Amino acid sequence: MSQPEKIESLLKEERSFPPPAKFAAAAHVRSMDEYEALYKQSIEDPCAFWASVAEQNFRWFRMWDRTLDWQLPHARWFVGAQTNLCFNCVDRHVERGLGDKTAILFEGEPGDVRRLSFRELQTEVCKFANVLKSLGVKKGDRVTIYMPMTPELAIACLACARIGAPHSVIFGGFSVQAIVDRVEDAQSHVVITSDGGWRRGKVVPLKENVDQAAAQCALIKTVVVHRRIGERMESGAAPLVDGRDHWWHELMAAESAECPPEKCDAEDMLFLLYTSGSTGKPKGILHTTAGYMVYTATTAKYIFDLKPDDIFWCTADIGWITGHSYVIYGILANGVTTVMYEGAPNHPDWERFWALIERHKVTKFYTAPTAIRAFMREGRQHADKHDLSSLKLLGTVGEPINPEAWMWYHEVVGRGRCPIVDTWWQTETGGILISPIPGATPTKPGTATRPFFGIEPAVMSKDGTVLPPNAGGLLCIKKPWPGMLRGIWRDPERFVRQYWSEIDDVYFAGDSARMDADGYFWIMGRVDDVIKVSGHRLGTMEVESAIVAHPAVAEAAVVGVPHEIKGNAIAAFVTLTADRIGDIASHDGLAKLREELMQHVTHALGAVARPDQIRFTQSLPKTRSGKIMRRLLREIAGGGQVKGDTTTLEDFSVLAKLAEKDE
Repeated sequence: MSQPEKIESLLKEERSFPPPAKFAAAAHVRSMDEYEALYKQSIEDPCAFWASVAEQNFRWFRMWDRTLDWQLPHARWFVGAQTNLCFNCVDRHVERGLGDKTAILFEGEPGDVRRLSFRELQTEVCKFANVLKSLGVKKGDRVTIYMPMTPELAIACLACARIGAPHSVIFGGFSVQAIVDRVEDAQSHVVITSDGGWRRGKVVPLKENVDQAAAQCALIKTVVVHRRIGERMESGAAPLVDGRDHWWHELMAAESAECPPEKCDAEDMLFLLYTSGSTGKPKGILHTTAGYMVYTATTAKYIFDLKPDDIFWCTADIGWITGHSYVIYGILANGVTTVMYEGAPNHPDWERFWALIERHKVTKFYTAPTAIRAFMREGRQHADKHDLSSLKLLGTVGEPINPEAWMWYHEVVGRGRCPIVDTWWQTETGGILISPIPGATPTKPGTATRPFFGIEPAVMSKDGTVLPPNAGGLLCIKKPWPGMLRGIWRDPERFVRQYWSEIDDVYFAGDSARMDADGYFWIMGRVDDVIKVSGHRLGTMEVESAIVAHPAVAEAAVVGVPHEIKGNAIAAFVTLTADRIGDIASHDGLAKLREELMQHVTHALGAVARPDQIRFTQSLPKTRSGKIMRRLLREIAGGGQVKGDTTTLEDFSVLAKLAEKDE
């Protein structure tokens, strides 16, 4: 029998940071012994563990008959229970005397600030829930939302949850075709949008995009338009269409602030969230009510160590799962103030994030590694100008963070005193699966560390063999958890094929990983991004981390390109820190730095990981969520034409510049 094919791990990281003593002393979980005891309980008797959590921390209209019904691959949690997630996020806190507490703290890109208390949020949500009812929306009807990051986006989501109408939020950076595809798949008749939103000082024409989508999609019968830009529109807002379009404020003025929450079954659909669909048909990931509520709020409480006085800022857009779970539902369910920011991190300058933290006294900050690397590239002077002493915890999300970016985040933003929670999870998982518990877990730069309660991950080969420590393989989850997806909307076969068919009886995440001797999980990248070089299977994340460890480098993206001898060669796209860009001004300087970086990777990982190509670029092709579009880089590195959908790109000029040879 042949040996199972493994992914080689070359990255070595020896640095370790214990939880700060002051933080740990006041944390929900204060030691690894305490974590281990809770984790053991959650794995040995998950039904008792989650039943206890659900009973103690949430309001139920009817209790459950069974905690879990598991018919692989289909799970039902809190079977027979009735609850309402909007009630648990809003009304529950008003009832316990927190009505005057700030629920949403909003800052728009132009600098406008709004604060909505839990009582004000309750009023706005109830009124908009009645608006939806007046438009004919019933329990079970899908409602499409395409809005900027304003409080009205959160209000629309919560109003849908209040009446049991699943929402489908479309990221405001997506194209007209993306709207058409998602509306048609969800069979949605109502779209909620805005006249526009701000992005880098310019108006994103959301209403115009919806108009174009409606011209192609007869399903769209009703459009509600929130006035965000108003008189500031340079060319005037897209006019309302008689009989179809309605102003948000006019509908709200006519509605009551009384709207009893719908008693939703535990497994009633809460929302659909579509993956980007840059290749192939977008997947409508289906999440239901009770399990998502319990899991998301519990992960938020323990992983961010949420306390009543926290000001929590997750920088993700609500168009992504991170925004659903850790801007709205997981944070508000804990009664904590959530920050919403509308615009770009570098508008009008690279100090925007740090000024906002200082201005609003943010205590917990959760952002993406790609943003951290962008700040690294511009230099620490922007963060150093601001008082960041309110920060107590930092988090990362979206992709693995390379160790040098982790260290920059720790030293420059956290000033060496904030624990960092490097979180691993997906749209499909609903909430975080692997992460440090900040008062308990010693952290190592670059690893998401240990699994959350109830999560049993394993690194496996394709034949289902559990691999030993430090052997790279496929990251799988062996047991169901409350926040897991319940399916792909209208495509049950794809659900089974995509997540449950790679290895029998386990959920396959699509990522490669290794587990070290301490039981810490190191995410090595998407399995699709593994590069096979001369028989060695290498994860892109490790090569990228080695390149970024060089002091001249701010960010790197690595892809594989065909090679007639090696099978595949490594091509690296590199952005330099602001103070080192001059190093490549001349041909000699460019050649010298390229060779220096190649030697640096060889020294760190070995000759097998040495890139064949290194291209210097001012920026990498990214979506507006910050994800690097490696598919485009593979096409450019291979000398071919860029194909497929590029509408999610943040900056189209990047492609043209990348296609130019820098030699």
